[in-house]
Amino acid sequence: MDLFAAHGNALDLFDRAVHAIGPQDWDRGTPCTAWSVRDLVNHLVAEQLWAPHLLAGATLDEVGDRFDGDVLGTDPVATWESAAAAARSAWLSPGVPGRTVHVSAGLLPAEEYGWQMTIDLAVHGWDLATALGEPNPVPAELATRLLDVVRPMVEDIQGSGLVDPPVAVSPAAGAPARLVALLGRRPR
Repeated sequence: MDLFAAHGNALDLFDRAVHAIGPQDWDRGTPCTAWSVRDLVNHLVAEQLWAPHLLAGATLDEVGDRFDGDVLGTDPVATWESAAAAARSAWLSPGVPGRTVHVSAGLLPAEEYGWQMTIDLAVHGWDLATALGEPNPVPAELATRLLDVVRPMVEDIQGSGLVDPPVAVSPAAGAPARLVALLGRRPR
Protein backbone atom coordinates (compact mmCIF):
# COMPACT_ATOMS: atom_id res chain seq x y z
CA MET A 1 0.00 0.00 0.00
CA ASP A 2 1.56 3.29 -1.06
CA LEU A 3 1.33 6.58 0.82
CA PHE A 4 -1.60 7.96 -1.17
CA ALA A 5 -3.73 4.85 -0.71
CA ALA A 6 -2.85 4.67 2.99
CA HIS A 7 -3.59 8.37 3.47
CA GLY A 8 -6.95 8.04 1.72
CA ASN A 9 -7.88 5.03 3.86
CA ALA A 10 -6.87 6.77 7.09
CA LEU A 11 -8.71 9.95 6.11
CA ASP A 12 -11.84 7.91 5.36
CA LEU A 13 -11.74 6.06 8.67
CA PHE A 14 -11.38 9.30 10.62
CA ASP A 15 -14.18 10.81 8.53
CA ARG A 16 -16.51 7.92 9.41
CA ALA A 17 -15.74 8.43 13.10
CA VAL A 18 -16.42 12.18 12.85
CA HIS A 19 -19.77 11.46 11.23
CA ALA A 20 -20.64 9.08 14.10
CA ILE A 21 -20.34 11.90 16.68
CA GLY A 22 -23.70 12.81 18.19
CA PRO A 23 -24.52 16.21 19.68
CA GLN A 24 -24.03 14.77 23.18
CA ASP A 25 -20.56 13.34 22.36
CA TRP A 26 -18.41 16.45 21.88
CA ASP A 27 -17.45 16.71 25.57
CA ARG A 28 -16.71 12.98 26.03
CA GLY A 29 -13.23 11.96 27.11
CA THR A 30 -10.93 10.11 24.72
CA PRO A 31 -7.97 7.75 25.14
CA CYS A 32 -5.88 10.92 24.73
CA THR A 33 -6.70 11.82 28.32
CA ALA A 34 -6.05 15.54 27.96
CA TRP A 35 -8.51 15.79 25.04
CA SER A 36 -12.25 15.63 24.71
CA VAL A 37 -13.83 14.47 21.46
CA ARG A 38 -14.00 18.12 20.37
CA ASP A 39 -10.31 18.67 21.23
CA LEU A 40 -9.31 15.56 19.28
CA VAL A 41 -11.28 16.58 16.20
CA ASN A 42 -9.92 20.11 16.49
CA HIS A 43 -6.38 18.73 16.50
CA LEU A 44 -7.00 16.74 13.30
CA VAL A 45 -8.80 19.62 11.60
CA ALA A 46 -5.91 21.98 12.36
CA GLU A 47 -3.48 19.39 11.02
CA GLN A 48 -5.47 19.15 7.78
CA LEU A 49 -5.61 22.96 7.51
CA TRP A 50 -1.81 23.17 7.73
CA ALA A 51 -1.17 20.58 5.01
CA PRO A 52 -2.05 22.59 1.88
CA HIS A 53 0.17 25.47 3.00
CA LEU A 54 3.13 23.30 3.96
CA LEU A 55 2.87 21.20 0.80
CA ALA A 56 2.87 24.42 -1.23
CA GLY A 57 6.18 25.42 0.39
CA ALA A 58 5.06 27.79 3.14
CA THR A 59 7.21 28.11 6.24
CA LEU A 60 5.83 27.89 9.77
CA ASP A 61 6.26 31.64 10.14
CA GLU A 62 4.29 32.26 6.95
CA VAL A 63 1.39 30.15 8.21
CA GLY A 64 1.71 31.77 11.62
CA ASP A 65 -0.91 31.21 14.29
CA ARG A 66 -4.00 31.15 12.07
CA PHE A 67 -4.75 27.52 13.02
CA ASP A 68 -4.14 27.90 16.76
CA GLY A 69 -7.01 27.51 19.20
CA ASP A 70 -10.47 26.33 18.28
CA VAL A 71 -10.72 26.03 14.50
CA LEU A 72 -14.00 24.05 14.53
CA GLY A 73 -16.43 26.94 14.86
CA THR A 74 -20.14 26.23 15.18
CA ASP A 75 -20.27 23.36 12.67
CA PRO A 76 -17.38 21.04 13.49
CA VAL A 77 -18.42 18.32 11.04
CA ALA A 78 -18.61 20.72 8.09
CA THR A 79 -15.29 22.27 9.14
CA TRP A 80 -13.73 18.78 9.22
CA GLU A 81 -15.15 17.95 5.77
CA SER A 82 -13.77 21.14 4.23
CA ALA A 83 -10.34 20.79 5.85
CA ALA A 84 -10.07 17.10 4.94
CA ALA A 85 -11.04 17.75 1.31
CA ALA A 86 -8.48 20.57 1.01
CA ALA A 87 -5.72 18.44 2.55
CA ARG A 88 -6.50 15.46 0.33
CA SER A 89 -6.50 17.67 -2.75
CA ALA A 90 -3.12 19.12 -1.73
CA TRP A 91 -1.69 15.62 -1.26
CA LEU A 92 -2.86 14.58 -4.71
CA SER A 93 -1.24 17.59 -6.42
CA PRO A 94 1.46 16.73 -8.96
CA GLY A 95 4.99 16.48 -7.60
CA VAL A 96 4.07 16.33 -3.91
CA PRO A 97 6.16 13.25 -2.99
CA GLY A 98 9.36 14.96 -4.16
CA ARG A 99 8.80 18.12 -2.16
CA THR A 100 10.27 19.18 1.16
CA VAL A 101 8.07 20.70 3.86
CA HIS A 102 8.77 22.94 6.82
CA VAL A 103 7.75 21.38 10.15
CA SER A 104 8.61 22.22 13.74
CA ALA A 105 11.60 19.84 13.62
CA GLY A 106 12.98 21.50 10.47
CA LEU A 107 12.77 20.43 6.83
CA LEU A 108 11.22 17.05 6.12
CA PRO A 109 10.61 15.11 2.92
CA ALA A 110 6.93 15.43 2.01
CA GLU A 111 6.60 11.66 1.91
CA GLU A 112 7.74 11.36 5.54
CA TYR A 113 5.34 14.15 6.52
CA GLY A 114 2.60 12.25 4.69
CA TRP A 115 3.25 9.06 6.64
CA GLN A 116 3.18 11.03 9.89
CA MET A 117 -0.19 12.53 8.98
CA THR A 118 -1.50 9.13 7.91
CA ILE A 119 -0.44 7.53 11.19
CA ASP A 120 -2.05 10.40 13.11
CA LEU A 121 -5.32 10.03 11.20
CA ALA A 122 -5.47 6.26 11.72
CA VAL A 123 -4.53 6.21 15.40
CA HIS A 124 -6.71 9.19 16.28
CA GLY A 125 -9.49 7.53 14.27
CA TRP A 126 -9.12 4.64 16.70
CA ASP A 127 -9.12 7.11 19.63
CA LEU A 128 -12.31 8.75 18.37
CA ALA A 129 -14.06 5.44 17.69
CA THR A 130 -13.06 4.22 21.16
CA ALA A 131 -14.46 7.38 22.76
CA LEU A 132 -17.74 6.77 20.93
CA GLY A 133 -17.88 3.07 21.88
CA GLU A 134 -17.36 1.98 18.26
CA PRO A 135 -15.17 -0.96 17.16
CA ASN A 136 -11.58 -0.52 15.98
CA PRO A 137 -11.95 1.16 12.58
CA VAL A 138 -8.39 0.55 11.35
CA PRO A 139 -8.41 -2.08 8.57
CA ALA A 140 -5.79 -4.84 8.84
CA GLU A 141 -4.09 -3.93 5.55
CA LEU A 142 -3.66 -0.30 6.59
CA ALA A 143 -2.50 -1.26 10.08
CA THR A 144 0.06 -3.69 8.65
CA ARG A 145 1.49 -0.99 6.38
CA LEU A 146 1.56 1.59 9.17
CA LEU A 147 3.33 -0.85 11.49
CA ASP A 148 6.10 -1.11 8.88
CA VAL A 149 6.39 2.70 8.90
CA VAL A 150 6.09 3.20 12.67
CA ARG A 151 8.42 0.49 13.96
CA PRO A 152 11.68 2.20 12.85
CA MET A 153 10.61 5.55 14.36
CA VAL A 154 8.94 4.42 17.58
CA GLU A 155 12.09 4.79 19.69
CA ASP A 156 12.58 8.34 18.43
CA ILE A 157 9.04 9.39 19.34
CA GLN A 158 9.05 7.71 22.76
CA GLY A 159 9.69 10.32 25.42
CA SER A 160 8.66 13.13 23.08
CA GLY A 161 5.25 13.41 24.69
CA LEU A 162 3.59 12.47 21.41
CA VAL A 163 2.70 8.93 22.47
CA ASP A 164 2.67 6.83 25.61
CA PRO A 165 5.02 3.85 25.94
CA PRO A 166 4.00 0.73 23.99
CA VAL A 167 1.44 -1.58 25.59
CA ALA A 168 2.00 -5.34 25.57
CA VAL A 169 -0.45 -7.36 23.48
CA SER A 170 -0.90 -11.04 22.82
CA PRO A 171 1.31 -12.49 20.07
CA ALA A 172 -1.96 -13.48 18.39
CA ALA A 173 -3.21 -9.87 18.28
CA GLY A 174 -4.09 -8.58 14.85
CA ALA A 175 -2.30 -5.72 13.12
CA PRO A 176 -4.85 -3.05 14.19
CA ALA A 177 -4.40 -3.95 17.87
CA ARG A 178 -0.60 -4.13 17.51
CA LEU A 179 -0.53 -0.70 15.85
CA VAL A 180 -2.46 1.12 18.55
CA ALA A 181 -0.60 -0.77 21.30
CA LEU A 182 2.75 0.20 19.80
CA LEU A 183 1.63 3.81 20.08
CA GLY A 184 0.61 3.51 23.72
CA ARG A 185 -3.07 2.63 23.47
CA ARG A 186 -4.77 -0.31 25.18
CA PRO A 187 -6.59 -2.26 22.47
CA ARG A 188 -10.07 -3.43 23.35
